[in-house]
Amino acid sequence: MIQSSDGSLSAELIRSERKTMALQVFSDGRIVIRGPKCVRDREAVDFLETHRDWILSKRNELKVRAKNRKEKQDQYEIPVYEDLSSVEKKQICLHFMERLKHFAPLMGVNYEKVTIRNQKGRWGSCSSKGNLNFNYRLHYLPQELMDYVVVHELAHRVYMNHSDKFWALVERYIPDYKECQRRLREIGIQ
Repeated sequence: MIQSSDGSLSAELIRSERKTMALQVFSDGRIVIRGPKCVRDREAVDFLETHRDWILSKRNELKVRAKNRKEKQDQYEIPVYEDLSSVEKKQICLHFMERLKHFAPLMGVNYEKVTIRNQKGRWGSCSSKGNLNFNYRLHYLPQELMDYVVVHELAHRVYMNHSDKFWALVERYIPDYKECQRRLREIGIQ
């Protein structure tokens, strides 16, 4: 751990095979400097101090973004997963199954196991075996956002990538998918 001269900033220094130094600022306020193996602590401190304005600006930007996400999530009144009853979890599962049973035949695809989870970083995922995972939060969002994620994951049953063909398939069923993506980014997962 290194600190600025005045002690107001501290950062983790990670040395590796890279040739230049780079900064990362995380939403929890942590700062990481990545640098070459030969970088001295003093050089890293100078780098930290040189980029003080950028770091403070980035921290503020991340704070504002987190606040906006929280407000968006509060707008949808998404309950804490652990507080859901087994009946509520079953209703969420049935809601997803209804949308899957609607879109899978239209798209000419099948799937295996479906799991609804309290995912921290994703709205949904599809394994190469055809297992689908969905974030329970989608149940509480507008239907078009859930439908977009369902179609997105089902499209992976045809293309296990994000190629132009994949996006064309998604667009066939969700013409405004880019708007759905934007709205989901705004809402955020956490």
